[in-house]
Amino acid sequence: MPLQTHRLLTAALAGVVLTGVAAAPAVAGGRGSQESRLVDAVPTPKLDWYKCYRIAECTTVRLPLDYNQPKGATTEIAVLRVKAKNKAQRLGSLFVNPGGPGGSATSFALDAQYWMSDALLQRFDVVGVDPRGIGASQNVRCFPSVRAQAAVLDLMDVPFPYTRAEERNYIEGSKRLGRACSTTGRPLTGAASTAEVARDMEVMRRAVGDRKLNYLGFSYGSALGQYYANMFPDRFRALVVDGVLNPVAWVGNTRQILDQRLRSSDGAYRALIEVLKRCDKAGEKYCAFAEGDPVKHFAQVANRLKTDPLDFPDGAGGTIRVTYAIFVSAVLGSLYSFDAGAAVTQLVAEVAAVQEGGSPASLVKRVNATKAARAYDFPYENGFEASSTVICTDGRHPARAESWPAATARRDREAPYFGRNWGWIDSQCADRTWTVRDEDAYTGPFTRRTANPFLIVGSFWDPATNYQGAVSSRRLAPNASLLSSNNWGHTAYGSGVCATKAIDNYLLTGKVPPDRKTCTDAPQPFTEPLPAPTATTLSAATAKKRPPIATVLPPSILVP
Repeated sequence: MPLQTHRLLTAALAGVVLTGVAAAPAVAGGRGSQESRLVDAVPTPKLDWYKCYRIAECTTVRLPLDYNQPKGATTEIAVLRVKAKNKAQRLGSLFVNPGGPGGSATSFALDAQYWMSDALLQRFDVVGVDPRGIGASQNVRCFPSVRAQAAVLDLMDVPFPYTRAEERNYIEGSKRLGRACSTTGRPLTGAASTAEVARDMEVMRRAVGDRKLNYLGFSYGSALGQYYANMFPDRFRALVVDGVLNPVAWVGNTRQILDQRLRSSDGAYRALIEVLKRCDKAGEKYCAFAEGDPVKHFAQVANRLKTDPLDFPDGAGGTIRVTYAIFVSAVLGSLYSFDAGAAVTQLVAEVAAVQEGGSPASLVKRVNATKAARAYDFPYENGFEASSTVICTDGRHPARAESWPAATARRDREAPYFGRNWGWIDSQCADRTWTVRDEDAYTGPFTRRTANPFLIVGSFWDPATNYQGAVSSRRLAPNASLLSSNNWGHTAYGSGVCATKAIDNYLLTGKVPPDRKTCTDAPQPFTEPLPAPTATTLSAATAKKRPPIATVLPPSILVP
């Protein structure tokens, strides 16, 4: 089974995841002047827009592979924009990034009509620049063929390894992937760190004719935003990071795996336990998993899957297997939802019922919902290589992939269920096997005073970017404001009126909300009686306004 099959199997369970007008470069000063000189040496590209996707304009541009050699080798970057609805009151361009790393910013910009407020769509051209190696930009490619790629990724064909045999295979696959990206993947794998993407975005700011950047970035896109703010501290007008990674932790060290620094698993475990406790308090009228003690019952369901995975017919002559890793990854995917309470407890209730001999029909329906989106062996799909390139070249990592089993087991003791799930995402980055480096990667400082304030947004129950990442990032930034939200799921924009309006107002006016403002109006779990069995849990209105945030984690067959 190819890697994408397990990733999409987990996703099913959860139900989740240019013009030719040139502007003069803004005047840079202080420590940012070195970066400014690098990008200012690149002539402003003339962008040859063409109509695409009925509502957008597309173009590509070639930018230096190495900004130290502006006339040297280049890489192709894809750009898409959706023009402001109200041209007379247009404020400029709003650059967006969905995270990942590995998410397509062009697709994200194209879909802005489904998740961005009309207030922003009226006043801004929404612009997506696909990062190097990703999406419609020139792709990172670490293998000479799909066949060679499959031979490696098949060793990593689990959401995360749990048994010793799986760990041995995953370690071997990680080492082979690291070597492939450090050889066949070059030169692009050595020139696609977040710093390069920030430099590309700065050139594109000039190319679209804006004097200052406007930016809205989610999840990993928060790292890109903070890199830009510190590399070009006087070149943005308004900059929002939502679902925030601490950039110092992102860069890291050679002693700790990534999750030990970011503590994503801590946030996920905290959110899960809170969901289960609130379920218990709400009772069976409001929560599908309220019978007995939900915390203990969840542990029983999960532990049973460790030794006794579920096998049941898929309705088409095949068999579906739900393992412990698939189940945990599906729960994590469900925690990404604004409606995490219902999403998690409904999923766990369905799995528990099948364990007790009930019908698997609801689980089969979940799996079948993902079939249309499943990847095939052709054409070459580079998502894992693209995300790995950013994670591995941005940061420092332990030397040997063989150290991950002990490190992830330790994280799993500290944050049960999710320590291994989050902990294995960077095993391919072990320094001895991922040897390609971006000599121009930015490693700090991340404490520069910016000319204009920027906005840091954190959600209390975020299962991916731990809320503490927003708090600690605020401590780094001399000129930023922290906006906190009580919403569930990953990132805050679209979760409630307060957070969404605060972000919109800042982007429209440039005035940040008061530092440490807290929004408390987001919907909370188990406040309404359970719907009829045929009703959908997540309303169309809520789903429409949730930004389609990209994630580096494998999706699940159980999360459509």
